[in-house]
Amino acid sequence: MRIDKWLWAARFFKTRSLATDAVSGGKIKLNGAATKPARDVKAGDRLEIFNGETRWEVVIQALSEKRGPATEARQLYEETAESIAAREAEQMRRKFTQEPAGAIHGRPTKRDRRRLDRFGE
Repeated sequence: MRIDKWLWAARFFKTRSLATDAVSGGKIKLNGAATKPARDVKAGDRLEIFNGETRWEVVIQALSEKRGPATEARQLYEETAESIAAREAEQMRRKFTQEPAGAIHGRPTKRDRRRLDRFGE
């Protein structure tokens, strides 16, 4: 089974084309190495998935040709203990800290620039 199709079926990406773009862009590593979207995966393979700010490290348990409910998708892989701990730590960090430029979209205004300068002092 193709890696991009498996990522879509396991619900890591909303569309198959997003999964293909992620694999092509180097955001997916198969057994520690970058791969291509057409690469076949099998049970027991280890995947590192970087999706935005979230990072997963999973071991493939089963293959599925079609996308099903989330409960079935979770049975296709097993997340490693280190990955779970790192993801929860990152989630707690984001919960209690605010990114200084998180509310700024596009080019900062004069007011935004003053706030950023004040934060850096």
